[in-house]
Parts: sequence; C-alpha cells; structure tokens
Amino acid sequence: MAGRASEGPQHPALHGDGWAERLLDHLRPGARDPRRVVDWLAAAVQGTVCLQAADGTLLAGTPVCLDPDLAADVTTGRISAAAVQDGDRHLRLVAVRAPEPRASAAALLAVARAAPFDRRAAEIVTHTAGVVELLLRERELTAAGHRLRRATADLRLAILQLLMVEDTVSARRVAAGLWPGLLDTDSACVYIVEGHPAERDALAEDCLVVTRGQALVVRCPAMDGHVIVLSPAPATAERLRSLVGDRPGTFLGGSVRQNLAQTATAYGQAVSALAVARFRPGQTAVYAERTHPERLMDPGALHAWSAAVLRPLDTLPHHTRAELLATTRLGLEFTAVSAGKVLGVSRNTVRARMDRVEALLGADFSDLTVRATAHLALNTQAALTEELAATLPGPSSVRLGDLLAGPGLRAWARDLLDRLVRDGRDLRGTLRAWIAADGNAERAAQELGVHAQTVREHVRGAEPVLERQLLAAGTDLYEVVLAHLALGDLAAPALLRANPGQPDSPVHG
Repeated sequence: MAGRASEGPQHPALHGDGWAERLLDHLRPGARDPRRVVDWLAAAVQGTVCLQAADGTLLAGTPVCLDPDLAADVTTGRISAAAVQDGDRHLRLVAVRAPEPRASAAALLAVARAAPFDRRAAEIVTHTAGVVELLLRERELTAAGHRLRRATADLRLAILQLLMVEDTVSARRVAAGLWPGLLDTDSACVYIVEGHPAERDALAEDCLVVTRGQALVVRCPAMDGHVIVLSPAPATAERLRSLVGDRPGTFLGGSVRQNLAQTATAYGQAVSALAVARFRPGQTAVYAERTHPERLMDPGALHAWSAAVLRPLDTLPHHTRAELLATTRLGLEFTAVSAGKVLGVSRNTVRARMDRVEALLGADFSDLTVRATAHLALNTQAALTEELAATLPGPSSVRLGDLLAGPGLRAWARDLLDRLVRDGRDLRGTLRAWIAADGNAERAAQELGVHAQTVREHVRGAEPVLERQLLAAGTDLYEVVLAHLALGDLAAPALLRANPGQPDSPVHG
C-alpha cells in the first residue's frame, strides 16, 4: 500500500459549477435514495464507489477491495477519513457517522479511481458522505418508527386477546403503561369498521385520530378489511359514524355496552351488527337496534337453564374454564382459523378446546341446532352477573322447549320467518331444509329435489330479507335457528350427557 495521494490537475468532468446543487437535489422528497447518490458520485468523480455497512455488508455501489485494517480504523472511529494510493488505484475512505452517542461509524464510503483526487474531487466525496449520512439516518429513523408502530399495534392486539379470554387484570397492566386510564372502566363497547383491505392501514390511522386516544384500535388479525375499536367513551360511536359517513363502501357495526370480561360477546355483537349495516343506507348499525330472542325469554329461567347446561365445566380451574368458554364462543361465531387469529393461538388449539367442551357437554357441534343451543347458553353465561348468579336456584329442570314456548318469543319468530313468505321463491322451506342438513347445501338439495346451487341462492336471498348473515355461521344464523325451534319447524336438540345431580339421566337442551 503506497502513501497518501498528491494533489493533481482537475478532471475535465468536474470543470464548472453546479455539482453541489445536483448533490443537494438528492435530499428532495421522492429522490432520497443512497443508491442513487452513490451512482451519482461514481459518475461525478469518474471512479468506482462502494457504500458498505460497518460489518462490511454492501449497501450500494460496486465492491471495492480495501485493506481490512484501514477500513476498521475508519469505521471504528479511530480516524474519520483516509486517502491512500494502492498501486495504480487512488482511494478515498470516509466514515459515514452514526447517530450519537455511538462512536463508531454507521457505514463506510469508499471511492477508487485511476486519477489522483484533486481538491474538487475530494470535496465532492466529503460532501457526498454527509448527504449519505443524512439519508441513512432518515432511513434508520423511518425503520425505528415503523418498528415502534408495529410494536404498539402488537401490544394493542395482545390487550384485545387478553380481554377476549376474560383476563382483564393482565389487559389493564399491559395497557396502563402506554394508554393510562383507557381500561380504568368496568365496561366498554366494541365496534368494527369495515373497508377495503388495501385501505385498512389508513382506515386504522383515521380511527386512532377520531377516537382521540380514548379507544383501543386494532387491525383485526382474522379479517383483512376490519378494524376493531374498543372504547369506554360514549362519544366514540358518533365519531366513528362520522368517519364512515365520509367513506363510501365503509361500514360500521357496534355492540351494546358490555363488561370488559365480556369483550368476546361484544365482538360477536359488533360482527352481527356489521352484517346489518351492509343493508343500511347510513352504512352503520348497533346491535341493540334489533330484538334478540334471549331478551324475550324469562331471565331467571334462561340463566338457570344455561347454568345447568354448562355445569360440567364448573369443576375446572377458573382460568381453564374461562379459556374454554371464550374460545368456544368465538369458535361458534367464526371458523377455527379466524378464532385462532383473534385469540393469538393456532386453529388446532381452538379445535382442541372446542372438542374438550363438546366432550364435557356431551354435545355434537356439527349439528346446527346444537350449535345454536350451546351459543345461547355460552352467551347467557357470559352476561351473568355475580348478583344474578347468587339468586339462581340449584340444579334446574328448565328445558330449552320451556324457554322457547313464551308467547313473546313465538310472536318474534313468526314475524321474522314470515318475511320470507313475501318472496316468490320458497325461501322459508329451503332455509328450513338447509338448517336441518346442518348448513350442507348438497344434502338439503337432495331432500328438496333441487340443485345445490338453488339452495345456496335461496339462502343468500334470505339474508337481506332477514337482515342477517346466514352463510357465515354466527349469531345471525343461530337466531334464525332458534326461530325455527320456537315455531316447531325443527326438533329441539338434546345434549347427551349425564346430569351430575341425577346419575344416568340425560339432560336435554
């Protein structure tokens, strides 16, 4: 390695002014790319330029063979720059400084060329290193900002998942550091804002802005177009309505106010309301706007029945019981894949937990009437308060048929299903056969003597009439199933387990 290069005549390419302005042009928005700067420098000094990280990784340009000891001296901060002659090559090495307080360099800018470096060429290299430093710092800050936003989003999701399994204590602990006071409440509403998947990030940011720090805003891990908003603030609903009103093709579904431990129930209500919102001119709907069958049942009898149905789970540890109940509630609302994404577990874990509940209840969740019955029991249990629980009697003999026999519920069921008669097609008959076939269009078609596609079209045609989603299993479908059970169009299911209070005797739904 030869000594330092001497000053030589200016290269013809550097004659004239303007190189500084052209270099600074690379700091304009839209032009900030270290690779372009390196390419510009190579042309400006008629040489080979290499930008490499402190560990030697090539960041931009063309690799240049360097003395490792000299490169280490520059990158570690022992010297800030070096000018050497190596055979017929003239080299300039300049440290690209890292943000303080690090002493080492973030990168090394190395330039090799056949002609010696004159003052002008040396200045270009030095100033280019400064521009590259600014661009690398901006890139690092951008990456750090992205990591921070990603970490914050992950924390929001983790808090929601803790609430979904009724672990409100841990959820509050996680939230307290970043969003003080957000969960210092006993209850909240859950909203789902639905838009185009490609626009969800912008939609989520807008939700954060309009809720003004008074909501937990989460990009739904199961549905690409959904943003979940949990908020105790009464003003959130109106702010989200205003947001949706300005966005064609965007919809809002909201739950009624629920205890934080019932977040999973509130989420299901928001999904149900979202289905209604798609048919509304205002693109919004709230779960409380609709009459639901459980509200027409005798509360004491309903809670006593649900307690009896779910009694086999009472022997489990509290955390295990809550985990199984929360998972099963979501598993009955959505697919195992979607439920797993919402809860942060695998689909196999969801299925395993639901299989365990099935075994404990002696239930067959492949039967739609059983699923609807279990869904009613699980959501009734989720809404049970300590005060009401203290008033419930012991083992109850209340049956599902008793709950469905009330005149108010039967009138509701008749009004709901009679809407289907107004259509020229036999939507009601097709729907009844489809439910009896557990949602299997092929089996229902065989029973009716029609094509399976006709069954699907009839079921899909019933959705706007009933203002409920049917092809996607969940609360909407289960309410329609309960309406059929209330009118006797379908037989009430039996949960084939032995009653612990009465050995060997079956307990019917």
